[in-house]
Amino acid sequence: MENILLKDNVAGLEGYFACGGYRPLKKALALKPADVIEEVKKSGLRGRGGAGFPTGLKWSFIPKDAPGPRYLVCNADEGEPGTFKDRELLLRNPHALIEGMAIAAYAIGAAHGYIYIRGEFAAEARLLEKAIAEARTKGFIGKNILGSGFDFELFMHSGAGAYICGEETALLESLEGFKGQPRLKPPFPAVKGLFASPTVINNVETLAAVPAIIEKGGEWYASIGTPKSTGTKLFCVSGPVNKPGVYELPLGVTFRDLLEKSCGGMQEGKKIKAVIPGGSSVPVLTAEEAWAVKLDYESLATAGSMLGSGGVIVIDESQCMVKLLQVLARFYHHESCGQCTPCREGCGWIEKILNRFEEGKASVKDIDLLYSVADGMQGRTICPLADAMAMPVMSFVKKFRSEFEAHAAGRCCAPEAGGGH
Repeated sequence: MENILLKDNVAGLEGYFACGGYRPLKKALALKPADVIEEVKKSGLRGRGGAGFPTGLKWSFIPKDAPGPRYLVCNADEGEPGTFKDRELLLRNPHALIEGMAIAAYAIGAAHGYIYIRGEFAAEARLLEKAIAEARTKGFIGKNILGSGFDFELFMHSGAGAYICGEETALLESLEGFKGQPRLKPPFPAVKGLFASPTVINNVETLAAVPAIIEKGGEWYASIGTPKSTGTKLFCVSGPVNKPGVYELPLGVTFRDLLEKSCGGMQEGKKIKAVIPGGSSVPVLTAEEAWAVKLDYESLATAGSMLGSGGVIVIDESQCMVKLLQVLARFYHHESCGQCTPCREGCGWIEKILNRFEEGKASVKDIDLLYSVADGMQGRTICPLADAMAMPVMSFVKKFRSEFEAHAAGRCCAPEAGGGH
């Protein structure tokens, strides 16, 4: 199957033109905004940032009679451990994002758009600024785009590397110049978002898929993947595989095919122990579960995990699951904004317990305490960061309890494992 997103030699404007770039924008501008939204609804495109919410439906939530401005915001603050697909898109196909944003802005009636990019993405930011300038010069953004009477100005804003600003309302707070902390919902951004105005926030991968949907039609896009998980997905694979990287494949592909056909299998002498299929915040799968699973929203939910951001982290048998969880806990404790007590205290408490395991000071009771603390965090905070900590903890303890017990007994979890004491 030909890639929709990861095309070769399209970073520059001429290469993008050669692949039919900006034809979809011209086509969209000849339609009514409502018809553009309907085409995206037909496609079944779901948000690729992690939540998987239907994109066209999200656009339709913008109030049709709301006075004042509307805004479109692209979330390019890719901070989920194990995830590096949006970064690859920004490097290889920035004009697809720009065109997708222009089409989305037309559909929702937004005259201004912002790309909130992760502060560490310096090279990507420079390339994106160049691409925005090229698009403006050719009249694809700015005043009276392609003589349609539609105006859309696009700006880029760099964050400062806070994981919490990947949450859409914390991103809006940061974009407005405030401390990046999530907002209470409702009101939702579609009603009261950026500068208290109706706002749509989409991920880089989501918006970059829009031009192809407009060009070839929603039904064409919906024919790819599965009936409920349509289109292609960017999977970023890390760990001891022969060819780690970013791969564009139809949703519903098996993990086995991703690993063996795209990634060239495991490195010599390495054997799978576990897989985190959607970035570090989703429940872990055992090797047996991973080999049997298909990579789409529904199949992974049935398997007890989530597609999330598509960050596939492969863990081999030499790794200690207790040590890996300690590393994750340190990250989430550091990145918690501290606004909600269950998250602020829970992440710190979990890290302290895991430190005890690694220092040889934990007891068997600490295993159930670890699980209990995580369970008490879920669904009790303004944003999902507490859940992002709790879900890995609970799944690691459930599926690899023997390693925690070994640590509590003063032994390394396994003779070949790299952690323990």
